[in-house]
Amino acid sequence: QVQLVESGGGLVQPGGSLRLSCAASGSISSSINVMGWYRQAPGKQRELVADITKGGNTDLADSVKGRFTISRDNAKSTVTLQMNSLKPEDTAVYYCNAVHLLGSFWGQGTQVTVSS
Repeated sequence: QVQLVESGGGLVQPGGSLRLSCAASGSISSSINVMGWYRQAPGKQRELVADITKGGNTDLADSVKGRFTISRDNAKSTVTLQMNSLKPEDTAVYYCNAVHLLGSFWGQGTQVTVSS
């Protein structure tokens, strides 16, 4: 199984930056195929923000392209989301996700609030 622990959320002013990190552990964490970040704002469905394959291929939502960057350290089983030029509409709970042949795993979520 895989356990995901997120860190780095918080309150930031519009235009500011935050970095989210997620560390995977467990017996199969070294063979995770895709790692990524999703977010869910109040009253809205959970949506993909960005993901990255073990080979380094990335996919970002149109709403965050040019502002967010996703990176991954396969040796440490970590994924990082660098968020710049944050907007109030980026406010949400951000969830780390890991996809393995045995299933999809989720972190507990971390709150990101963008407000002045």
